[in-house]
Amino acid sequence: MTGIKTTGEKKLMLFSGRAHPELAEEVAHELGVSLVPTKAFDFANGEIYVRFQESARGADCFLIQSHTTPINKWIMEQLIMVDALKRASARSITVIVPFYGYARQDKKHRGREPISARLIADMLKTAGADRILTVDLHTDQIQGFFDGPVDHLFALPVLADYVGAKVDRSKLTVVSPDAGRVRVADRWCDRLGAPLAIVHKRRDPDVANRVTVHEVVGDVRGRVCVLVDDMIDTGGTICAAADALFANGAEDVIVTATHGVLSGPAADRLKNSKVSEFVFTNTLPTPNDVELDKVTVLSMAPTVARAVQEVFEDGSVTSLFEEHA
Repeated sequence: MTGIKTTGEKKLMLFSGRAHPELAEEVAHELGVSLVPTKAFDFANGEIYVRFQESARGADCFLIQSHTTPINKWIMEQLIMVDALKRASARSITVIVPFYGYARQDKKHRGREPISARLIADMLKTAGADRILTVDLHTDQIQGFFDGPVDHLFALPVLADYVGAKVDRSKLTVVSPDAGRVRVADRWCDRLGAPLAIVHKRRDPDVANRVTVHEVVGDVRGRVCVLVDDMIDTGGTICAAADALFANGAEDVIVTATHGVLSGPAADRLKNSKVSEFVFTNTLPTPNDVELDKVTVLSMAPTVARAVQEVFEDGSVTSLFEEHA
């Protein structure tokens, strides 16, 4: 006989960066495991040091890190952690990126621009990632930027079921804040049995985050409108869309978004808006200056944990969302 046979069992190990430890702890709790103890700190010049305090040899490793503020630091930390796992002889490395940084830079609008979303995928692959698990990418095409499996999870079931349980569905209208969200809004309509409306807008190509809302396509008068988006950054787009709905006779507006980035003036815009409720998930930590009585944060940890379990057991992540495909 040549060779040696072993009867080893697969081993799942869950690691977390420092960007959003609360979500990582929730995912660990759902899986019934503990996060691997990790030593991580910054040197005086800003360089990041990471060392895992348990052996990862031969393990299926899942590394969770959401790209929150300061985004470049946490992306770099994730890359360093992936490299450490690769050099520690991990059997496989799955990066869990609840919020994928630079996702809005997914194509060239004008000459001499980067496609930064592809760059992030290339860096993760070069560092040693075998697989990406992420939630509600800005555009589906980003899945094709990574040379390997990408498990794309959806927050729609969590968000839509929350809204559907508290609103009279006979008065509900699902609203897309722009043409790019129409497909997602359609899925909401299917799940909630509600009609669709669209807010037409135009961006200023030379000024970031400046939007001019033009008109509302669809009947929203006397309706409870739920605006659905993938992320809210400064809040300018979504608050202007809500104002347009109220101007067209909407009775109430609820805003939902998977990723509450909430940069700069977002907190003030949310507080001063006529919107009755903003509903986010916890893919990103909610900034402390956001008024919590108007903001609801729903957990994606059960969904992420089920996806991790399916990947580890060679099951089907798609089966978690088949009815919404």
